[in-house]
Amino acid sequence: QVQLEESGGGLVQAGGSLRLSCVISRRTGNIYTKGWFRQAPGKEREFVGSINWVGSRTYYGEFVKGRFTISRDNAKDTVYLQMDSLKPEDTAVYYCAAIRTPTFPATMQEDYNYWGQGTQVTVSS
Repeated sequence: QVQLEESGGGLVQAGGSLRLSCVISRRTGNIYTKGWFRQAPGKEREFVGSINWVGSRTYYGEFVKGRFTISRDNAKDTVYLQMDSLKPEDTAVYYCAAIRTPTFPATMQEDYNYWGQGTQVTVSS
């Protein structure tokens, strides 16, 4: 089985930045595309962005508009979500996810095989 662990969430003021990390703490087999989703209270989980296996391609949800950047360090089995210019509407639980195949950009929840527990991000106005 595969375990994903997110960290880096917290409280930040509007306009500030946070960097989320997601490490694979236990794995069997290869992991390819990794993605980030978020879910705000009362809303459906939405796609934030994804990155392919080698880290050469990224794809983002429309709301990102250049504010977020996904990167990965395969030597550390870690994917990052750098979030800048945060807005109160970015408040949500952020989840990382991973796929066993090279599917990309993988914008649907159903594309992903493994999920982390989520980390809370709260942006105050």
